[in-house]
Amino acid sequence: MPEQIWTVWWAWVVLGFLLGILEIIAPGYIFLGFAIGAVLTAVVAALGLTTSLPLLLLIFAVASVVAWLVLRKVMGVREGQVKIWDRDINDSP
Repeated sequence: MPEQIWTVWWAWVVLGFLLGILEIIAPGYIFLGFAIGAVLTAVVAALGLTTSLPLLLLIFAVASVVAWLVLRKVMGVREGQVKIWDRDINDSP
C-alpha cells in the first residue's frame, strides 16, 4: 500500500515553507502562524506519533492557533498604520 502524502513529514515542511513565502508576499503575521503549525506537524509526523489525517489536521490547527497567539503577543497588536506628526523636526524648540 503506498504511503499517503499527509503521513510524510517533508510534505508538511514544504507546506510550512510555502506558507512562509506567502507571509513574505502578504505580511500580517497570519500565514506565519500557519507555517509554524505546519512545521510542528512535520515534527509529529517525523516522530511517527500518528498517521491519521484527522489527528494530523487537529494538531496542525491547534499548533497554528497557538503559534498565532504567541506571535500576536510578541509582535503586538497593530493599532493603526498611520502616524500623525504634531510637530516638524525642523521646528525650533
